[in-house]
Amino acid sequence: MLYTAFILGLLGSLHCLGMCGPIAFMLPLDRTNQVKQFFQLMSYHSGRLLTYGLLGVIFGLLGRGFELFVFQQHLSIFTGALMILIVLFPKLVYQLKATKTLTRYIGKVKSALGKELKQKRNDTFFAIGFLNGFLPCGLVYMALIGAIATHSTVYGSLYMILFGLGTIPLMSSIVYVGKFTNLRLQQYFKKAIPVLVVAIGVLFILRGLGLNIPYISPSAAVSNLVERNAVCH
Repeated sequence: MLYTAFILGLLGSLHCLGMCGPIAFMLPLDRTNQVKQFFQLMSYHSGRLLTYGLLGVIFGLLGRGFELFVFQQHLSIFTGALMILIVLFPKLVYQLKATKTLTRYIGKVKSALGKELKQKRNDTFFAIGFLNGFLPCGLVYMALIGAIATHSTVYGSLYMILFGLGTIPLMSSIVYVGKFTNLRLQQYFKKAIPVLVVAIGVLFILRGLGLNIPYISPSAAVSNLVERNAVCH
């Protein structure tokens, strides 16, 4: 199921432009040196990937804890159902963003980002990316739910890193292109993102049902064998 993380990041990255696009566009890049600009941009992305990887460890560990109380298949079904519910009832995410604690947290992150954007040190771009990764985002929430379903710190981290890698192409293009001007294409992607999330949720549910469908819904015995081999190696 790791491939779903990259697909989610790649196809859903247009959504990321709303929150992270202006930050990427305002990066204090050296526009006079294309090679230096490229490495500065990659440093920014590396900071984001580190944050996503750390979050993946935490949520993968959380999933590991859940696994102590429910079977692996049940956790996968719960994860898929949660993804679908959030798409059907988006106010769940909006209410989370509206909490006072989260509002204060967002304010502190934005304040730290503002200070870093005024700097031009070698580590500025990495720091901006690292802080950027902590900004709340509905798409990141979806990826974190997927990381929980991996019930592993290693796979949880890998899931989030693959998600971050999927966002890099479009997030990089805004630096070179300036802005995404095709409004019709924007609307198309925005409508496609909920469908994509539901499809990934269905895949998680099918995985949990253990219908003995190769690669999609392996039987419980096969799934457990793969899990044991992964742990051993």
